[in-house]
Amino acid sequence: MPVGRIFTSVGCPYSEGIARKARNVKTVPGFFLPGMLVLGKDEHMATWLDSIAVPTLLLDETRARRNIERMTTAARSGGVHFRPHFKTHQAAGVGAWFQQAGVRAITVSSVAMARYFADHGWDDITVAFPVNLREIAAINRLAREIRLHLLVEHVAAAAFLASRLEAPVAIWLEVDAGYGRSGVPWNDGSGLTALATAVTNCPLMSLQGVLTHDGGTYAARTHEAITADYVQTTTRLERARNWLIEQGFLGLAISVGDTPACSVVTDFAPADEIRPGNFVFYDWTQVQIGSCTWDDVAVAVACPVVSLHPERNEIILYGGAVHLSKESLPRADGMPTFGAVVLLDEGGWGAPLDGAWLRSISQEHGVVRCTPDAYARLSERVGVGDLLGVLPIHSCLTADLLKIYQTTGGERIPMAPIPAFWGMAVP
Repeated sequence: MPVGRIFTSVGCPYSEGIARKARNVKTVPGFFLPGMLVLGKDEHMATWLDSIAVPTLLLDETRARRNIERMTTAARSGGVHFRPHFKTHQAAGVGAWFQQAGVRAITVSSVAMARYFADHGWDDITVAFPVNLREIAAINRLAREIRLHLLVEHVAAAAFLASRLEAPVAIWLEVDAGYGRSGVPWNDGSGLTALATAVTNCPLMSLQGVLTHDGGTYAARTHEAITADYVQTTTRLERARNWLIEQGFLGLAISVGDTPACSVVTDFAPADEIRPGNFVFYDWTQVQIGSCTWDDVAVAVACPVVSLHPERNEIILYGGAVHLSKESLPRADGMPTFGAVVLLDEGGWGAPLDGAWLRSISQEHGVVRCTPDAYARLSERVGVGDLLGVLPIHSCLTADLLKIYQTTGGERIPMAPIPAFWGMAVP
């Protein structure tokens, strides 16, 4: 059974000495996390993989840039405004790739995230979450600095903004087109009218149009089903907009945003704007939906192998719910998978392994189940101390948990420092 590279902590000469004697290797300074070293075969053979000591979010820049270019081209060809959602990557460094592709307006999921990207030069930002009135001080600060777009779905929120805003903001009416999360029901004419009236009565609020996120496409598994869901959603939004036009609210746009539809649909009409986000990385869910193929997935989590159990054809990873999230997908046999398993090399990763899947996770543990044949093949290539890669079920959540990227080119890209309490410090 192969034994992989050995990792030690800085300041622990005893364990380091044992490892050096056992493997006759030299320590190589790690650069992923402060306070960690990695032992490799020789210093001149060290690669970016040798720096990894803990579960690490890998990013393939080439794939991500390709995904950005593809979606930018689709929006341009479809004649719609492209306002990508940055909640997936949450990184100024990745945002720069969008700027290089010609993107000038973005979507975020929180006021704190808007603050982060405003501080990095973005000046046209939609916060695609119902406005949180308790953040009015931060909202006013942003509104004085950038073109800020907010979502309202309740007249009480519109009334509060009318009384407390200190600078102009753009307002979108969030509409529930059937997903059942937040928004005014698309067929609630009186509710839409009341909300639009409350917005337009305030000189600091300019009504932009109707907006939704169609999460229903995530249940689809064919391009035809995705397209049908998109048509239903946009038809309902168009009816909501037409109702408002009949009431005298003119010049309204339709904004939609979900990666499955924006990846598959070829005719975006009647939408005026699209706001997909996950497409920058994609993930195993998107592969199963049919939004992309496995080689479009631009992130993987490198997980140290901590044990092998041939008696049950399983491999234990250091990589659990606090790294990957607890989202799962059903396999054909009805059992859950928490991610696809891939082999890692200096170029990144290849196709998901047949007969191997992440069958369970707890806080720190991940358990890879294999068919007997797959285990026999995999255990010849991977031993304790080596790394296995996992394509996440939901890359947005995985990125939010791990907070920093290690590119396959050896670069580290930090994410926005937004813990749950971050907003308390925002004036």
